[in-house]
Order: sequence, then structure tokens, then C-alpha cells
Amino acid sequence: MYKDNLDLIKQLSRTSPSRIVMLVIDGVGGLPRNGRTELEAAHIPNLDVLAAESICGLSLPVSPGVTPGSAPGHLALFGYDPVGYQIGRGVLEALGIDFGLEMGDIAARGNFCTLDKNGLVSDRRAGRIATDKSAGLCKLLDGIEIDGVKAIVRPVKDHRLVVVFRGGSLSAELSESDPQQTGVIPDEVTALSHDASRTADIVNRFISRARDLLAGHHPANMLLLRGFSKRPQLPTMNEIYKLKPAAVASYPMYRGLAQVVGMEVLTTGATIEDELDTLKQNFKRYDFFFVHIKETDASGEDGDFDRKVAALEHIDKVMPMLTKLKADVIIVCGDHSTPAMLKGHSWHPVPLMIYSAYCRPDGVRHFSESACLAGGLGRLPAVDIMPLAMANALKLNKFGA
Repeated sequence: MYKDNLDLIKQLSRTSPSRIVMLVIDGVGGLPRNGRTELEAAHIPNLDVLAAESICGLSLPVSPGVTPGSAPGHLALFGYDPVGYQIGRGVLEALGIDFGLEMGDIAARGNFCTLDKNGLVSDRRAGRIATDKSAGLCKLLDGIEIDGVKAIVRPVKDHRLVVVFRGGSLSAELSESDPQQTGVIPDEVTALSHDASRTADIVNRFISRARDLLAGHHPANMLLLRGFSKRPQLPTMNEIYKLKPAAVASYPMYRGLAQVVGMEVLTTGATIEDELDTLKQNFKRYDFFFVHIKETDASGEDGDFDRKVAALEHIDKVMPMLTKLKADVIIVCGDHSTPAMLKGHSWHPVPLMIYSAYCRPDGVRHFSESACLAGGLGRLPAVDIMPLAMANALKLNKFGA
């Protein structure tokens, strides 16, 4: 879907009392170990029952062969072309912790990481240090000033942090210092345009200062920065779909993304049960809910196949908390695949099901990659999921005479 198709949906959308729940199981897709993917190895009877009552398929977050980041993967699920609407990870992290970005601020998402004695990255996530430890390290770095530009450093969650550069004329046209792999030195930040040369120099000097300050704090003895960005302006989901949307997400980045597209971000706890209880408590107040579950992605990134299976089984166990609400449309999907085998995001299509009273069940009996491959939705761009959800919720008028 391109921007002009958003305009079409905007023209066709209408309000109705029906409710849509989009359950995003982050990184849900996987690859086989001993012949079965994580989904196929998991005992998920509740998800399988829902799949049998749904129409299923595989979604493509961006396009075949392209591995999506979390932001483009979610934007596509919300119906925004992820190539036409690009949002830097830094802004999303800042908004996710309710940081007040000012005009001209440059935000970057950071990871505390581990460097070995040779200066090579040995762990991009510093063992996923606890948030309270991360907060203490952020205080060491907060307030560094270079050539009139102040670095504001805040903890996000676990090893994640956000750095906001404020002051003077700054550019977000920067490469990242995160090499996205281990066994190499962190990259130098480079200017991607002539106007960004001064900003790149300031950021590199900040990173050098940070390295000196963190040197004795193993395993978090360095940081990596990526997603340099300024706050964008996007049409909201209310403007496009005439929805009153809400987000139920515990991880800050996804809360920030929800804010960018105009969702009201609800206060919730850290567990899946907390999130589904928040959904229940607010179910009558909104007509669209984005519910985000992170653990599947985290376990996949850690290369822990069994933990990802356990996370899927946990989701399945609590699914009745969602289905008992009797939403008119239930979408179970993912923003991308995160196979434990690859320890990261991948390009593989993502299992998808859409349930409503008006869908055509397709004979799929299991929620898995191989089963959904035979589903009635086939392989479809993720940007097409929202129009299908709207149609199944009877929230789209007829097109043309």
C-alpha cells in the first residue's frame, strides 16, 4: 500500500461499534530445528483453535528478501508503507519513555555493549544488564557537552538507552556506530550529507568520552548508537481509519511508535497477563487495540529456541483472556520473523490469521509457518492487513458506484 492508497482508505473508512484487536507476537516466525520451527514445536491449542476459525496466510513486512527492523515492521502492520514512511529508532525510544523532544533535537537509540581486551564487540547487549544498572551508567554519561551541544542520556529498558543531542543546528543524516555483529570494532559515525559533518564529529567525540567513562564497568564497558532521527509528522490512525485506537505495550519503543501514529498509550504492567488485563479494563473505551508481546523476539535474538517455544506456549495459555472479550475482529500477526537459529530478525514471511464473523475459514488447523502457507490469504504485504481488518469490522464503505 502506498500513500495514495491510504488516501483511498481514508475516503472509504467509517465509524462503527465493532472492535478490532491486533495481537502482535514480536518476531513470531522461525526456522526449523530437527524439522520443526518454534511455532511447530510449541503446544498452542488455543491459537490452533482460533486459526481453524480464521483465514490465514503469511505476511511480508517490506518485500521479499528484505529483513525489516521493528519500526518498519510495525508501521506496515498499521497500514503505512514502511519505505515511504521511515522513522528512526531513536525518536521511538525517546517517545516511548515520554521524553520531551524539542524542535531540532536528534535522538539515537543506544545499547550498552561489551568490548573485549582487543576492543572488539563481544556482546551487543552487555548480557542484557538490568534496567537499574543501566540507569546508573546513564547518569555517568548524562550532560556531556561538546561544542555547545548537550547529550541527554536516559535509560529505556535493560541494556537499552536513548541519547538526545540538543543545541545548535544538528542533522540526523548519520550512519550508526552499531556494526550489528560481534567480533568487530564499533563503527565510526559518518555524515550521510554535507550538512551532517559537524554533527558526526560531535557524536564521535561523545562516543569517545563515553568509552573512557565506561571502561571499568564490565560487561557494559561501551555503547553503540543507531537510529539517529528527528520527530516525524505522520497522518494519524484516527485521520485515516476514523478509529479510536489504543496501544497496550510494555516496551518503550513500541509505546513510542504507537504515539507517532496517534494511538493513546495505556498504562500497563510488564507481563502478558498485565497487558491482557489492561485490554480487558479498557475494552469498551476504544475500537482498535494494538497489543504487543516482546518475549518471543527477545528469546529469538538470544538464540534460545526452547525459551521461544516456552514464550509461545505462555501466550497460548493466556489467549482465553483475549478471546473471551469477543472482539469483532482478532488479528494475530508479527512484525517480522526472529529465528533462534539466526539470533536476529530475518526476511522470512510471518504467520498471520484474521478472525471475524465474516472471514472465510480456509481449512488451516494450526498456527504455524507451514500451515499458514496453505491459507486463504496466501502471501500478502503486511500493509494490506489493516484494510482487511477494517473490512471484516464493517468499517469500510463501498468503492465506486
